Amino acid sequence: MTRVYLIRHGKTIGGDERRYKGRLDVPLSDEGVRQMEKAAGFVRRHAGRTSAPPGSQSGRGPGIAVVEVVYCSKLLRAIKSAETLSRPLGLVPVSIESLGERDFGRWEGMTFDEIRAAYPGEFEAWAKDPLKFSPVGGESTQAVLERVMPVFTELVQSHKERTFAVVAHGGVNRVILCGVLGIPLENVFRIEQDFAAVNVIEFYEDYPVVRLLNHVEE
Repeated sequence: MTRVYLIRHGKTIGGDERRYKGRLDVPLSDEGVRQMEKAAGFVRRHAGRTSAPPGSQSGRGPGIAVVEVVYCSKLLRAIKSAETLSRPLGLVPVSIESLGERDFGRWEGMTFDEIRAAYPGEFEAWAKDPLKFSPVGGESTQAVLERVMPVFTELVQSHKERTFAVVAHGGVNRVILCGVLGIPLENVFRIEQDFAAVNVIEFYEDYPVVRLLNHVEE
């Protein structure tokens, strides 16, 4: 069994404004650091637990190894979150460009209401087809899937029967979760990913099971 901890970065400075930050390199807030410290504590407590394969009657068996490696995007908020997760484990996170958040083009740094007011035509096109539409200079949801899923799949394949973590972004995590659950990508925004949310995905051979979704330590 292969276990993946898929985690969203902690809250950023200005996170209450709910702006589309995309590729903007904004830092974590003090609250975001605390959130990630709590997430790190949860991962350390949870990592040694075992789970039963689908259809099995028991979850007992050899302990699952602790997290062996932590991957993250190259954006500062993900790197700092991954460092907080990695430090108690004696690890140094490995950053991967392709795990970066969706590029929102000229919408970056704007709120939902600001986009609707400034670019009403583009906003309407996006609302009608968020899967294929991309703001000028940005990526569509489909493009994010095509960028992210091959990288995630390769990580799973190269860490067979091991445990690792990926610290990424709300949009990236939603796309990955849609992929492993077989959910049509049109429903990507029906999956919530709060700041410092922990998701646990286990792979039995190539069969994925989502054991935990959007867990946030209080």
